[in-house]
Amino acid sequence: DNWAFLYAQRLALKQELPLHVCFCLVPKFLDATIRHYGFMLRGLQEVAEECAELNIPFHLLLGYAKDVLPTFVVEHGVGGLVTDFCPLRLPRQWVEDVRERLPEDVPFAQVDAHNIVPCWVASPKQEYSARTIRGKIHAQLPEFLTEFPPVIRHPYPASCLAEPIAWEACYSSLQVDRTVKEVEWATPGTAAGLAVLQSFIKERLKSFGSHRNDPNKAALSNLSPWFHFGQVSTQRAILEVQKHRGKYKESVDAFVEEAVVRRELAENFCYYNENYDSLQGSANDWAQTTLNLHAKDKRPFLYKLQELEQGTTHDPLWNAAQLQMVQEGKMHGFLRMYWAKKILEWTRSPEEALQFAIYLNDRYELDGRDPNGYRANTPACPAGCLWSICGIHDQGWAERAIFGKIRYMNYAGCKRKFDVGQFERRYAPCT
Repeated sequence: DNWAFLYAQRLALKQELPLHVCFCLVPKFLDATIRHYGFMLRGLQEVAEECAELNIPFHLLLGYAKDVLPTFVVEHGVGGLVTDFCPLRLPRQWVEDVRERLPEDVPFAQVDAHNIVPCWVASPKQEYSARTIRGKIHAQLPEFLTEFPPVIRHPYPASCLAEPIAWEACYSSLQVDRTVKEVEWATPGTAAGLAVLQSFIKERLKSFGSHRNDPNKAALSNLSPWFHFGQVSTQRAILEVQKHRGKYKESVDAFVEEAVVRRELAENFCYYNENYDSLQGSANDWAQTTLNLHAKDKRPFLYKLQELEQGTTHDPLWNAAQLQMVQEGKMHGFLRMYWAKKILEWTRSPEEALQFAIYLNDRYELDGRDPNGYRANTPACPAGCLWSICGIHDQGWAERAIFGKIRYMNYAGCKRKFDVGQFERRYAPCT
């Protein structure tokens, strides 16, 4: 279920050439920990096994792509290179670095394989809100939301086989923080991810439309870790979920809105705004003005990063949400909004709030370091540090202290929506 892979095989078949798959394993990536690398590597083991069955060598190259991939291309006489797409600065820089170092006679193609409507096709500019991109995406879904053609066993064998991969040695060599432990509830790999998709359809889809904002209800898909690491295609999820529109129309429509429109709005934001993770340059003028106007407002509480990280604030609901993220690598989507907005209220400035929120999200969430972490605010693809703190893709609301016109959330509002006490007891800190 990967359009870049399918395109590469199509090129190879047309030229009657072997096909190779390479993954460049970098020793460090943003605030990723062993929790994230472990999930990724175990998923890649499954990819390597599938490639072997398809007669396609899988190569795990250790190092940054610019340092290892051009050399691989030259040594193996590779005739063309196809890569996936990510709108974040660092992966885009990796692509540029490789492009500059490739031999001039080796064509290099990029395919947006993780959006349904390719990012640069969905819109040629940064969109203001979901309202402005929704129609553009839905108009193009008939062309792009199609079933995947099959990957076939490759008929042209490679003259050089892939070297055996010492997975445990690769795991041990990583230069990442190992104190953030891997989680038990989420099994890496496509097979496990597709099983989660099927359990969502059978058990939780019927409740998604009505209960997705209640952290005590089992209504979410829980698919974002597999989406983030490319182990399950969003397009596959939508194709499967849409089969049940006749029975669960409200839920299916809500899931499409969140997993397609809102998710691809986040991709659009990061692709067309290189300042996607900072207040200056990304927030709209009204939001920057209102936050600056209230930057010196007295905060009711001021917490250091360590206090937030340990979940030791005065707010038991916030602490429970933080501890859920630390322990499980996933916070409920509704609470991610509350969580980030309280960080704005309890830190010295909007800039510090955004810095803390992104750090905690990227360090603990399995789906961190993702476009949705910077913008989205939906239970299907949650996080939304800039939506929560900087009002990205939102509107101005009634003015109040600290927040200015940024949308406000509080404990009393959460109590009106769900049984706060039940959630707090579930993730109460160990005493």
